[in-house]
Amino acid sequence: QVQLVESGGGLVQPGGSLRLSCAASGRIFSIQDMGWFRQTPGKQRDLVATITSGGSTNYADSVRGRFTISTDNAKNTVYLQMNNLKPEDTAVYYCDADISTTTWARLRYWGQGTQVTVSS
Repeated sequence: QVQLVESGGGLVQPGGSLRLSCAASGRIFSIQDMGWFRQTPGKQRDLVATITSGGSTNYADSVRGRFTISTDNAKNTVYLQMNNLKPEDTAVYYCDADISTTTWARLRYWGQGTQVTVSS
């Protein structure tokens, strides 16, 4: 019923920038918050940044000041602008969203992931 589709990953040199996008589609009544997580092989999925429907943001210490999360509520889309990328930012990036499909049905949905590789 609800899909999250990510785009914008790729290969970038250290110090470079990328912008990730994640569009939610389907039967959406409202979105409470959206976020980005990342995961490397053999490790847990870690929070990168979140944003509430009211615009409040939260960042992992490792990305604060370099990454910016934002939304286009009209398009049900969340973005992650990543600047000054470092090799340790290499990971699969996943978006997630807390979505109500009706006034009483509310679930957390995940995208399929997009690879970000930072290497010279």
